[in-house]
Amino acid sequence: MSSTGDDRRTDQSAAQQPPEHAAEHAAEQPRLNTLRALARIYPFAKPAMPRIYLGMGAALAAGLVALGIPLILQSLVDGPLSTGDANQVWPAVLLVLGLGIVEAIMIALRRWFVLTPGTRIEASMRNALFAKLQDLPVNFHDKWQSGQLLSRAVSDLGLIRRWISFGFVLLIVNGVTIVIGAVILFTWNWLLGLIFIALAIPIWIYGFKFEGKYSVIARRSQDQAGDLATAVEESVHGIRVLKAFGRGKHALKNFSSQAEDLRGTEIEKAKAIAGIWLWLVLLPDIAFALCLLAGLWLASIDQLTVGQLFAFFATATVLRFPIESIGFLLAMTFDTRTATDRYFEVMDSVNTITDPEHPKTIADPKGELVFEGAHFRYQDSPERYPDILNGIDLRLEPGETMALVGLTGSGKSTLTALTTRLYDVTGGSIKVDGVDIRDLTREELRRHIAMAFEDATLFSASVKQNVLLGRDDLDLDSPEADRVLQEALDIAQAGFVAELPDGADTTVGEEGLSLSGGQRQRLALARAVAARPAILVLDDPLSALDVDTEALVEAALRRVLASTTALIVAHRPSTVMLADRVALLEDGRITAVGRHSQLLQDNEHYRYVISSLEDEELEAARQEVNL
Repeated sequence: MSSTGDDRRTDQSAAQQPPEHAAEHAAEQPRLNTLRALARIYPFAKPAMPRIYLGMGAALAAGLVALGIPLILQSLVDGPLSTGDANQVWPAVLLVLGLGIVEAIMIALRRWFVLTPGTRIEASMRNALFAKLQDLPVNFHDKWQSGQLLSRAVSDLGLIRRWISFGFVLLIVNGVTIVIGAVILFTWNWLLGLIFIALAIPIWIYGFKFEGKYSVIARRSQDQAGDLATAVEESVHGIRVLKAFGRGKHALKNFSSQAEDLRGTEIEKAKAIAGIWLWLVLLPDIAFALCLLAGLWLASIDQLTVGQLFAFFATATVLRFPIESIGFLLAMTFDTRTATDRYFEVMDSVNTITDPEHPKTIADPKGELVFEGAHFRYQDSPERYPDILNGIDLRLEPGETMALVGLTGSGKSTLTALTTRLYDVTGGSIKVDGVDIRDLTREELRRHIAMAFEDATLFSASVKQNVLLGRDDLDLDSPEADRVLQEALDIAQAGFVAELPDGADTTVGEEGLSLSGGQRQRLALARAVAARPAILVLDDPLSALDVDTEALVEAALRRVLASTTALIVAHRPSTVMLADRVALLEDGRITAVGRHSQLLQDNEHYRYVISSLEDEELEAARQEVNL
């Protein structure tokens, strides 16, 4: 093996990690402090920060206006109300009314400034996450639960948006308001100000302790919510199986158990929040009581006027909400920090299947496909996880149809997945027209090679959109698109499309489950044919078809395969008959290549494999007759 191949094998092996739960994954990551963790949002938030700052300015202006009202009240109590001059009362009342209107306008402006940027930040982060998920290799998706990814894309990003638009702004503004209010309190009387501020210190101490405890609970809650979303998704997708086997109650029991765990965690969160609220409500009330006693004493010895005492308590009342808000703002901040950690766990995932720095191109693809000493294993421990493919050497000439046969579990599907780099070889190479597929961009590679899988997946879109998925060069409304569509449907014997309510414009249900298995397979085959690749890779795409339909499809495929290189995983002897040659996969190696008749004559293991396929086909036919 070349040194280049060794290097690639080492790099790829390092990327193959065993499956892990999201919480275990998080435990392995270095934990940033809250400020640094939240700062990672800044690149997404940067375009929106001018409006966020304006929102902060409006909110701070509202707070300052609110703090200015007690100053007017002081002059009103010590002036007109004490002298009985009614003529001076109305100007003060109108001034207070005016300040109240200004405060309301500033609050409205704060909302107007921050709400739209928050949604744009959320959209930007969600788009980046989706693009990352599309780019990450299949082995990443093999390890991650879909519910965990869904909860990150929806609930976690929604929490981040609400924090940016509300929590972040108010946390900064309320903090500044408390500082300014404290200074004002000290200007009236240092003793009252000291009492009020001194009793706020335990709140901040408890707040710092609260972070460590609450962050752990918040992380557990969000992970459990992701697990619950996975359970719902699996149950919905597997509803036919659950109903067929009468396991609905079993699924409900498992779901209820997970939901109960989440409920317990949420209660634990609520208790933690209640703990900090106890301090946030109790200590300001104690401070009010002590300040009232001290204020009355100071007023009795003429150290404080009645107006100053009234203004002091009015200011303290204004500060009451900013102080009490610290509790839920801290809880929201720590929830957001956890959501940010979860988001960047995905965004920080390393994509091991990437485009080369200096890609090559194939201007005029001929369709030659060559495996040279190709190895593959899913794990990095050769003792526990030996190579599934252990040195594959195979050559498909341009225009040749090669059938790949082997016993169940021999690695046939894995071999086909390597051709389009759904996984990368861990040793050796695969070449198209003499070019290592790792030297091509993934986009170009997948233009030259199209796949149809045994487990046909369709999307919640029209039949036309599903079949022409690989033809982004076509305008779906053009006559050319209709021609390509019809040709592909004819080859796949998908005439049933014309009988659908809206024909090819009919929207198929989620994952195509509104169609039968055979219908889904025919549309998946049509999708691969419509892509018009130089190389067609078919992973047993006819397994759900009846014998008559399969014969019609095979006859139509012969016309397509006459000019296209094809690698077909065969689970039926009739599929083998499509091929020019047959490759036998045994113990991770290609042990024989030749014509079907020649291998039947010369290779005992091949005869055993074919007889196994015949037995499976007969059993399938028998079941079909019984149905």
